[in-house]
Amino acid sequence: MNITLDSISTLFLAVALLLIGSVLIKKVTWLNRYCIPAPVVGGLLFALLILILKQTGLMNIELDTSLQSIFMLTFFTTVGLGASFKLVKLGGKLLIFYWIACGVLALCQSAIGISLATALGLEPLLGVMMGAVSMEGGHGAATAFGGTIEELGIESALSTGLAAATFGLIAGGLVGGPTVKYLINKYKLTPKQSSDSASEIAPTLEEEKDHSPTSTNHFMVQVLIITFCMTVGSLLGELFSNATGFVLPSYVGAMFVAVIVRNIVDKVNGRIIDMKSINFIGDITLGIFLSMALMSIKLWEIADLALPMLFIVFIQVVFIVLFSIFVLFKLFGKDYDAAVMVGGFTGHGLGATPNAMANMSAITEKYGPSPKAFLIVPIVGAFLIDVFAMPIIITSINLLS
Repeated sequence: MNITLDSISTLFLAVALLLIGSVLIKKVTWLNRYCIPAPVVGGLLFALLILILKQTGLMNIELDTSLQSIFMLTFFTTVGLGASFKLVKLGGKLLIFYWIACGVLALCQSAIGISLATALGLEPLLGVMMGAVSMEGGHGAATAFGGTIEELGIESALSTGLAAATFGLIAGGLVGGPTVKYLINKYKLTPKQSSDSASEIAPTLEEEKDHSPTSTNHFMVQVLIITFCMTVGSLLGELFSNATGFVLPSYVGAMFVAVIVRNIVDKVNGRIIDMKSINFIGDITLGIFLSMALMSIKLWEIADLALPMLFIVFIQVVFIVLFSIFVLFKLFGKDYDAAVMVGGFTGHGLGATPNAMANMSAITEKYGPSPKAFLIVPIVGAFLIDVFAMPIIITSINLLS
């Protein structure tokens, strides 16, 4: 039996699976502990169902995910609109060091993925998907760049990237805590009050949050800003690609246009952009586009890649732990804040920002607060990381295609 769902039916299914994933996360303890996103849970369960139905010959389900690109473009635009240089300035030199470290990690992860894939006889572009795309980029970047690479003729790129991102996400939650505990015990670290702690950080972070009720007109202004950035970014990305022959996905152009718009608007009137509404839109679009991506993953396409993929992800995990202990901890100052930031770094370096926050929350609940880490890690992990990672990934794809 063949069943084909149109774009609207596929959208309905994606939303339903997103809600099912949310319920399961509340019910299943380990899903919550390792910060597995709801769309990953619901989407992968449906992907497994499709695999079973296909392999047993009972049913073949075809999905129309054409609407996914709109949600993806919207999400990356909201990420760009969160890039406030005011918060970057507040983080000081340590934020710059952390930011550069993320860029170095993206470069190393890409090199590891490509070199190991080549050594194992795999398509090098699959190595890109098992590098910074799925590790530091997580499911969002795996979905975005997976589609781009599949357009270049690599059919299993999206499935490989999403599978690698899932394993990386779990690993990020598993290794962060033990790594920080090792550093704290070895160097006998304790929390300390610093001049830039809660007294200076809290007011600026609180100012960033708009607690006022959102009216329909105010919300529509946010939609206007988002769609403007999407339009201009997509146009510039297309013009750039046509002029240079260098592939620049539309969502990358939209994100960078959004960064520029955010900081220009902040100079004119800092209250025009409402990050509460922007983040609300971002959360919804991220959930739907990830749910669509995961539920349409073709698991049978990556059966032969399972062992090589697990090996490459394992090497990525070992690398980030060693890099964190022997390089980052010293770079960040060899103190308690540095150790907590290492926990955050391993979290989003292998998975996503929520992973980083969960790692740091577990650490600070046991050992004490670190306001500096809770300022720097979310700012870099949420949007600044892409400023370095995106060009590295895009250059790798263009060089190998």
